[in-house]
Amino acid sequence: MSFFVGVWAVSAAQSADAAPSNPIYVLNSLEASVSVVDPQTWTEVRRIPTGKEPHHLYLTPDEKSLIIANALGDSLLLIDPKTGAVQRTIRDILDPYHLRFSPDMKWFVIAGNRLNHVDIYRWDGVNLALAKRISTGKTPSHLWIDSKSTTVYATMQESDELVVIDLPTQTIKSRTKTGSLPADVYGTPDDRFVMLGMTGGSGVEVYDVSGPSPRLVKTIPTGDGAHAFRSAGDKRHVFVSNRVANTISKIDHQTMTVVDNYPAPSGPDCMDLSADGRFIYVASRWAKKLTVIDTTTRKVVRQVKVGKSPHGVWTLDHAPR
Repeated sequence: MSFFVGVWAVSAAQSADAAPSNPIYVLNSLEASVSVVDPQTWTEVRRIPTGKEPHHLYLTPDEKSLIIANALGDSLLLIDPKTGAVQRTIRDILDPYHLRFSPDMKWFVIAGNRLNHVDIYRWDGVNLALAKRISTGKTPSHLWIDSKSTTVYATMQESDELVVIDLPTQTIKSRTKTGSLPADVYGTPDDRFVMLGMTGGSGVEVYDVSGPSPRLVKTIPTGDGAHAFRSAGDKRHVFVSNRVANTISKIDHQTMTVVDNYPAPSGPDCMDLSADGRFIYVASRWAKKLTVIDTTTRKVVRQVKVGKSPHGVWTLDHAPR
């Protein structure tokens, strides 16, 4: 744990004048709540009750609501991304675990983690209408949608598969076997490759998806328990959290190599990135803390106590996704 020594001093970039103004939200999956963290005082200022087991969150296309998916609560909670004020609850959304809007904003896709399905909804700006419920492999985990809004990539965490769904027809196009426990999935900006975090392994699998079905072309060693991705915002690099190794790796997705590594204690999971790209905000799943990492010094600069089993992390003051 030597990387903690001497790293708690606040740098110039973290002064009150430079600090972001909007809250950082951390989902406490096993406490049915959201921690609201003030990025100027670096304290949890309040907790918002949610439905059972909130895991992931996503901004609405109009950027007026942050959607929190309550997997065991079968509901979506919408809050104001600037203030945290609760706006409304959408009920009867079955098992919303991971969620994503298509780039054209016409579709809202949800992975039903415990019930083994992917749901595709139409979105009119206010309401959701279920278009299709697709039975998948066991334990659909994370989703990615290509830039053309035509293809959904869904990982099956317990049947070790990558399932490809045609979005316009809502049908499964292909199934590809993967390594152990595929979790998050990230697509390169040119739509040629998708990358899978292998939670049961020690790296990231890279698939060429330019052909009729995904083809494994490389495994990038990152660290044990590779899990969640966050784009660096520069259209060239992506971060992946290695939950077992307690590190975060930075991957160049043009060369498909690791170019940097950072300490990330206590089971790093979901991440967000400061608007200038300097600071990683990561959920330390086993420590009930939000951890802040300075990418220029490669050091942990602070931790904020939050709730039990923190998972999703998000702020409006973020680098491009």
